[in-house]
Amino acid sequence: MEGNHEAIIPKDIYLRVQNELVRRRRVTTTSSGRKCSFSGHHVFSQMVFCGECGELFRRVHWNNRGVKSIVWRCLSRLKPTGLECHARTVNEEALKAACLSAFNKLLDKQEGFQKQLEENVRAVMTIDESSGVMSVSAIDDELAKLQKQLIQCVEARKDYKEIADRILKLRDMRQKTNFDDSAREEYVTRINDILDFIRKQSSELTVFDEALTRCWVKRIVIYGDKYTIEFKSGISVDIQS
Repeated sequence: MEGNHEAIIPKDIYLRVQNELVRRRRVTTTSSGRKCSFSGHHVFSQMVFCGECGELFRRVHWNNRGVKSIVWRCLSRLKPTGLECHARTVNEEALKAACLSAFNKLLDKQEGFQKQLEENVRAVMTIDESSGVMSVSAIDDELAKLQKQLIQCVEARKDYKEIADRILKLRDMRQKTNFDDSAREEYVTRINDILDFIRKQSSELTVFDEALTRCWVKRIVIYGDKYTIEFKSGISVDIQS
């Protein structure tokens, strides 16, 4: 029975948790066909990709002639993947510096990223009315009518299978629509948070921020001469190496 009592967990929190569970269950397939699941061991875990062969970079503790350091290397250079790769080895501090430079590019008003972010918000909020997809309110209205018809059929001892099947389909449709709406709202919130951060920041960042990186960076691609940092807001920044 829906609408009979107050939910134990607020709907917006429930939907955000469901989206996060889906994200963590999502499996990334690399160019070699290897499947990788979610990992939160390090801020760059499963975030750094090779621009040459498409494989993931892996964190390695390196001891080069007695000098210890932490580097990131393409998996194709660490184990057989079936792919030939000549990707360079990247020091972790250089990777952090690239991210720091990317964030500072976002803060540079001359770069025009603020305008691009605002355009991304407008694009996401534009709903194509000709798509034929029912809104949540339209689904709820039809569900209310069908539930009344269902009660009438039960009381009159009539067959209600067709109505019940339609109710189940509409509930599934509403669940998916709710998730889509939640994902869109989360995306817009993330962009607005970045815009707010840009407007409030009065100077360049000088220290790598792990929390900002986890929150806003989606993917880092390493090429021979540059890093491409892709943000979850839908924009990318190139940093020369």
